[in-house]
Amino acid sequence: MANLLNYIVLKESGYQGYILEKAPVKVLQFGEGNFLRAFVDYFFDVSNEKADWNGKVALVQPIHGGLTHLINEQQALYTLYLRGSENGEKVNRKRVISVCDACYNPYDNADWDKVREIAVSDELEYVTSNTTEAGIVYDPESTMDQLPPHSFPAKLAVLLYERFKAGKKGLVILSCELIDNNGKELQKVIEHHIADWGLGDDFLSYIQNDCLFCSTLVDRIVPGRIRDEKEVAELEAEHGYKDNLLDVGEVFGVWYIEGPEWLEDKLPFKKAGVNVHVVPDVTPYKKRKVRILNGAHTGFVLGAYLAGFNIVRDCMHNDTVRGFMNKMLNEEVIPCLPLDKADCEAFAAAVTDRFNNPFVDHQLMSISLNSTSKWKARNMPSFLEYVEKFGCLPKALTMSLAAYIAFYSNDVQRLDGDALICKRPAGDEYAVQDDPWVLEFYYAHKDDSEETLVKAVLQNERMWDQDLTKVEGLEAQVVADLKLIHEKGAEAAYASVL
Repeated sequence: MANLLNYIVLKESGYQGYILEKAPVKVLQFGEGNFLRAFVDYFFDVSNEKADWNGKVALVQPIHGGLTHLINEQQALYTLYLRGSENGEKVNRKRVISVCDACYNPYDNADWDKVREIAVSDELEYVTSNTTEAGIVYDPESTMDQLPPHSFPAKLAVLLYERFKAGKKGLVILSCELIDNNGKELQKVIEHHIADWGLGDDFLSYIQNDCLFCSTLVDRIVPGRIRDEKEVAELEAEHGYKDNLLDVGEVFGVWYIEGPEWLEDKLPFKKAGVNVHVVPDVTPYKKRKVRILNGAHTGFVLGAYLAGFNIVRDCMHNDTVRGFMNKMLNEEVIPCLPLDKADCEAFAAAVTDRFNNPFVDHQLMSISLNSTSKWKARNMPSFLEYVEKFGCLPKALTMSLAAYIAFYSNDVQRLDGDALICKRPAGDEYAVQDDPWVLEFYYAHKDDSEETLVKAVLQNERMWDQDLTKVEGLEAQVVADLKLIHEKGAEAAYASVL
């Protein structure tokens, strides 16, 4: 049986990649899960190799029951595979990550003392975090005398207060939680605690002027651990060690950090040549991700499923479905985005590669969950802006709306708990999952003609916050598109807009 990964075992295995065993801790990271280790820690690790950054990351387990023991057992080393497709070529890159120093469980008093020690060190420059969407919340039950305070923002407030009292320079805080304005929201919660705890105006000024809270946008799909026991055994034999922290992410990854120009020179990423960018505002990049990446998914998968496809990768191997997606993105979505056209087109081209990932079987049915709210958030803004800008209907987005209606109404069988059971044209049943009121609406209209159904959907202001029959020509076109899907099939309907 292979030995557990550590520095000695790694050396004995013959690994030839870059490794840095000793360096000062420059980052305090709240979160030790798969995402941060495949994303933030990867970028800092490459910065050690390519930019001579010479830094380590100390990990803090944000909740009870984390990975502290497993991480420290391996001296914080782990193997990362970045897998996917680049320019149509299969990619499977292995890298042993050595940027992490150790992991601390703050619910252990000795570990919390160590975290507090790191927080006031001269070498510390950054705090990073991904404590899930629920992590950045104000918790009135969190107090300064708790060891440690309950919430992540309260923990950070205590650590920054101790740093302030020690007379140490402010830190750059890089929040990666999946909420809007994550950095600004974290700062707001900390300021709330300062007021509650009576920590004074001088500390408030330190937070507002000496520390920099950056909102960031993260983009990398991280499936995480490999579940196939046979593949794990094969990798152990190949590596010459056992790794309980092996991590897998897609090869594509980009990180946008909202901050002043000087931050780009302070951070090591530009010098390291990694895909991390300091920008004055992350909002347009979030819009680009939602409209192009997420909008592409919602825009084509429902019709593709009715056409007989089951996973995203297979859709990318079909000229019609891929062509439909590309027409929608390049001719209808990108012209309405407030960013450089070439930059958006490059991002859209990367989406095709990402969807063609040979290592990920991304099920269309998993993407189909809650498609009503998804189409409204991801596709409808592009649709409405296109109509306003060009004075006509976008053909692919209009067809996408018809495909959404078709998916929710195709040969409806029954309401079954939290699902509406429909049938594909091939005869197999599938479960539409959405808010109960959405499913009840479609069940109530299951015997409608195309004309009646389309009118009812487009007029449903609870779905769209407006009456879409008021968009000139939309109702008639969606009826025509829905009839084409029913008569010729979704693939032929997609082909009709090309």
